Amino acid sequence: MNALCQQRATLSRIVSGLGLLLFAALLAVTARAQEAGRTPKPTIIIESQQHCIAPPERMRREHPDMLRHQRVRTVHLGERGSKVSLNACIECHADRQSGSVIGSDHAFCQGCHSYAAVHIDCFDCHQPSIRPSAPRLTLGAMP
Repeated sequence: MNALCQQRATLSRIVSGLGLLLFAALLAVTARAQEAGRTPKPTIIIESQQHCIAPPERMRREHPDMLRHQRVRTVHLGERGSKVSLNACIECHADRQSGSVIGSDHAFCQGCHSYAAVHIDCFDCHQPSIRPSAPRLTLGAMP
């Protein structure tokens, strides 16, 4: 019986030691991950000198809702020219070389959405590039 108690005590010390070792390793890995950052934050360059319609913190949180509400106003109510519009966002935030907000991890929309692991579905239907301005025609006017 005494030998069995000694084996249990030895096994208990080994398990406790392994547990402490595993805990220490986990702490070291966590500390290293926090120092270096597991995923580098996106490097987004905004070339436009204009100020956005809201502070960056608000835009990060609320831009999907802003665009969704504007979509309802534009499509269902026919309102155009609002300061909240996908075209206005693209005009300010598109890369000046490519003219697009997607296409690389440095592009404005794609960079943040890739970082956040969020699929961008806006551009399944909409053009992600700055559109060349065309002369506007009024109803009944001859081209």
